[in-house]
Amino acid sequence: MTSSETMAGGLRPRPVVDRLPRYAAGKPPVAVDGLASYKLSSNENPLPPIPAVVEAIAAQTDFNRYPDPLSTKLRTALAEFLDVPAEDIVTGAGSLGALTQLLTTFAGQNDDGKPDEVIYAWRSFEAYPICVGLAGAESVRIPVSADGRHDLDAMAAAVTARTRVILLCTPNNPTGPILTAEETERFIGAVPSDVVVVIDEAYQEFVRAEDAVDGIRMYRKYPNVVVLRTFSKAHGLAGLRVGYSVSQPQLTQHLRVAATPFAVSQIAEQAAVVSLQNFGQVVERVQSLVAERDRVTAGLRDLGWFVPDAQGNFVWLDLGENSAEFARLAGERALSVRAFGNEGVRVSIGEVEANTRFLELCAEYTKPPRRS
Repeated sequence: MTSSETMAGGLRPRPVVDRLPRYAAGKPPVAVDGLASYKLSSNENPLPPIPAVVEAIAAQTDFNRYPDPLSTKLRTALAEFLDVPAEDIVTGAGSLGALTQLLTTFAGQNDDGKPDEVIYAWRSFEAYPICVGLAGAESVRIPVSADGRHDLDAMAAAVTARTRVILLCTPNNPTGPILTAEETERFIGAVPSDVVVVIDEAYQEFVRAEDAVDGIRMYRKYPNVVVLRTFSKAHGLAGLRVGYSVSQPQLTQHLRVAATPFAVSQIAEQAAVVSLQNFGQVVERVQSLVAERDRVTAGLRDLGWFVPDAQGNFVWLDLGENSAEFARLAGERALSVRAFGNEGVRVSIGEVEANTRFLELCAEYTKPPRRS
């Protein structure tokens, strides 16, 4: 027992809390003399929001009031943008907040004491096991393939009577590949219709693969599909925490019960609405990052490095036991990257100079990742 526990009278959290991994946010870069520092560890958009959004944020003054708990203005704007009913949209504090609301609603501990199961690929978004565990459910992790893709056949085979939710991350964070429309639709048809299938599309705007799944199309066809999206990445609003889910009324009616009141502030709502109104400018910025992503992946492959298909704003280096070493060497060049134990390193696409410096490091590194 620690001294803090002794002082608190031995107070302890729920047992599940001690069993959960800790979320490890990307660290900022360490200052190095003579070098500009760049953070490539959190999949952030290195570009600020578009000017109209910055102006809208500066004009906000009503912080003494609670925001609209239903985010009506944003849901109305999204309904027009996506061509879906506003009633099918539930906002949350980023797509992670929307996910937490979803798991709270559909997966957890049952009256008989047995936990529901939530299936997802692994490695995938690091918050999945934390959110699932805190909801009271049990994680069922299905390893990704050697090229970083979901093994949908194995995921379908893992479904049991206790399965309540399946999480599909596309593009998969941190490995990068997308799910295709054909394989996703085949997968949805293979699982029971009473299992909620979540298509997590946090990086959807960066996708250029023509055969990629479109979550909104799947939601229109299948009542058990929920789509997660966010303004954190493409729109550059990560610090304002605004995301949403889209699902049909038989799911949405329950999600609203579990939705956190006032999760999206008025400043976040207004910023998101204005960003949607100027989406052409957002697309231009995203395309500049896609061009940099393509330059980085081409440069890595020219070096003979294996890199999974990168469809987000990041690349995955399957460096295994060399991951910590590579991250340390990047830090010596004033670059922060995200090492995942002995599994690999994820490097976000950043400023042009940052990406060039990253490629220079890779050109000198003698232990490149190779297909497993």
